[in-house]
Amino acid sequence: VANRGEIACRIFRTCADLGIRTVAVHSDADENALHARVADTAVRLPGSTPADTYLRGDLVVKAAVNAGADAVHPGYGFLSENADFARAVIDAGLVWIGPPPEAIEAMASKTRAKELMGIAPLGEVTESDLPVLVKAAAGGGGRGMRIVRRLDELAAALDGARAEAASAFGDGEVFVEPYLERGRHVEVQILADTHGTVWPLGTRDCSLQRRHQKVIEEAPAPGLPEVLVKELHALAVRAARSVAYVGAGTVEFLVADGRAHFLEMNTRLQVEHPVTEAVFDLDLVAEQIRIAEGHTLPLDPPPARGHAIEARLYAEDPARDWAPQTGTLHRLAVPDSVRL
Repeated sequence: VANRGEIACRIFRTCADLGIRTVAVHSDADENALHARVADTAVRLPGSTPADTYLRGDLVVKAAVNAGADAVHPGYGFLSENADFARAVIDAGLVWIGPPPEAIEAMASKTRAKELMGIAPLGEVTESDLPVLVKAAAGGGGRGMRIVRRLDELAAALDGARAEAASAFGDGEVFVEPYLERGRHVEVQILADTHGTVWPLGTRDCSLQRRHQKVIEEAPAPGLPEVLVKELHALAVRAARSVAYVGAGTVEFLVADGRAHFLEMNTRLQVEHPVTEAVFDLDLVAEQIRIAEGHTLPLDPPPARGHAIEARLYAEDPARDWAPQTGTLHRLAVPDSVRL
C-alpha cells in the first residue's frame, strides 16, 4: 500500500479479511506508526519528509518489488492520482489497483474534464456573468480559487489564483466558471470493471464545508427528486465511460435550481467512501481488488438501505485563528451505538 496512517490501515483491514498479505512503506518518522506495525511486512523509505519518501514513486515501486508484492494500492492522497506513478507500477510488472493511467491523466485537469463532458469555460467575462469563480485547473482543497463579484476585481483574482495554484500544484492554469451562490455539493460514487459495467452508487451530500474543506458527508443526499438523482447517475456514468474508467472513483457536482452542474472527477477512493459502503453494504476496497483481478461486476449494484453520516475531525488552535495544530489525543469517547 503506497500510503500511510489511517488510509493504509483501512486498506490492510480489507486485505486481512480477504487473506491477502500486506506490505507497508514508512518514512523514518513513521517507523513505529500503526500502519507499519499492522502490515505483514514493512519497508523503510529513507528520509522523514513526504517529498523524500511517500511522494517518491521510484522508491515505493522498488520497495514493492523487493518485498515480493504483486500489486500496489495507492490509497488516497500522495500518489493516488499520479498517472506517471501508475505507469511505473505497471511497467514494473505489478498490478495497479486503480484506473488506467490515461483515465487519471484525462481527468487530472478540470478544464480537460469539462471538455470531455461538453462544457466550455467562460471566455470573456461580462457584467451579466457575475458572480464568477476563478479556479485552478489542477488540485483542489480550495487553493487557487477566488470568487469575483466585480469586473474590476477579475484581473487581480486571476493573478492571485495562478500564483497560488502554481505554488500548491506546480501548475498555474486557471479557468473561470459561473459561481452558484446556493449550490449544494453532491457527488456520485462509481465503480467500473474491465468488462464495461459501470455502477453509480447513490449520492453523497458534502455541502457543509469550511474553508472549502468538507466537514459533514452523508449518503444518500437528502431531499433530491428522483429525476435529479437519475440525471446525476447518468452524468457520472457518462464521465466514467468517456475515459474508459476502471475501479472506484467519484464524480462531483454542484446542484442548484434543480439542475446538476459537473465539477470534476476524482480518480481514486475518497475519504468519505465509508458512508456509501454503509448504505450499500459494500467494501469498496475489496471491490477494487476484485476488479483489478479481472472479476466482473453484476449488471446492477445492490440496493441502497438506510442513511449514513460521516464527520471529519479537525485539530485546530482557536488562539491562533483556528490554524491547524498537532498534539496528543488523550481521550476519545464514542457511544456504543456508533459504527466505526
